[in-house]
Amino acid sequence: MKSNLLQIGTSVILASVIGVAGVEALFSCQLRAIALNAKESKNLLLSQKTKGKQSGIILAENAEEQTRIRVYEQASRAVVAIATITGHGSGFIVSPDGLVVTNAHVVQDAPSTVTVVLADGRQVLADVVGFAAKGLDLAALKIRNQKNLPTLHLAASGSVRVGQSVYAIGTPLSVELQNTFTNGVVSRIDTKSGLIQHNAAINPGNSGGPLLNSSGEVIGVNSAIINDTETKRFIGIALAISADLVKPFLVSVEQDKSSLVTQRQQPSNMQVRDLPLNSQVVQATLKKGDRVLPNNSYFHLYTFEGKAGQQVTIEMTSSQIDSHLYLLLPGKEKLVAENDDISPTNFNSRLTVNLPENGIYYVLANSFEAGELGSYSLRAVAK
Repeated sequence: MKSNLLQIGTSVILASVIGVAGVEALFSCQLRAIALNAKESKNLLLSQKTKGKQSGIILAENAEEQTRIRVYEQASRAVVAIATITGHGSGFIVSPDGLVVTNAHVVQDAPSTVTVVLADGRQVLADVVGFAAKGLDLAALKIRNQKNLPTLHLAASGSVRVGQSVYAIGTPLSVELQNTFTNGVVSRIDTKSGLIQHNAAINPGNSGGPLLNSSGEVIGVNSAIINDTETKRFIGIALAISADLVKPFLVSVEQDKSSLVTQRQQPSNMQVRDLPLNSQVVQATLKKGDRVLPNNSYFHLYTFEGKAGQQVTIEMTSSQIDSHLYLLLPGKEKLVAENDDISPTNFNSRLTVNLPENGIYYVLANSFEAGELGSYSLRAVAK
């Protein structure tokens, strides 16, 4: 009240000096000035608040970005692509000597030995050592002759929460897209089935790859996606097997491999033999029960490790079947060469190839005609 009275008193004095009209004009100017000052103060305050909010948003975005970068750089070194003669999938290394976890469906129809492409591009051989029991979609591979490999660790049991950020790394669609990184959130947890639903974008080929938390720990194994059946597009529903189920599987792998023999065990006719590159002759016989190509011709599968620029000659000879050779580079999903007849008068098969790159190669020793059975000799030499 005292302040208001002072203002009123001042107005009376001013009125006696400059008149009522002058006082009104003066007050009008003062009011406009006060209003402008108030507006400027408000705008300044709003500006400071906005800048504060923007600063907070930028900081939050930077923090999320840094988390993504850190998780990828920390985890991607231990994620692998798994190449077979029929396709590829993903996996991750859990021990320095090369134990790899993947989905059973990635390797259940594959040879007993598959090609693993490491994050640095190296191609190495790995043996399928077991499948999870009771139809659980998990399998384990063991990379040959490796040590000190980067690994991923499994997250603590029961640590996953709906809404938490998740990150997926894998090889979608093609081996050329190895170590693709996506992110999302946990959408749902099905404790009965042990599945984690999330919306990180994954595609065929991501199967077997890790689902990670913000610490770079594995919370699940990506296994399936649900697509729009009409458009075949990703609709944000992906499923991963919980790490809580992976742990007992790994215990079984490490303690008792025999307990892993289940209905998912690979057929015995998909064994892979090593092919020496020193002219040593391999004798074998194509017989009923061996695997067949789509034209119903029988084949055996061999493997060797080759180097870029190396000249390799492979010969298949037989007096009982029409020999046919295929040379494949599964790590690149590539048919390198094939040969049916050496010449119009020689129905045996020979390939001479300068290998395009370092890697694991497969040789298919095949009978050209459907249903042909018989023995053959195979030899290979490298220069």
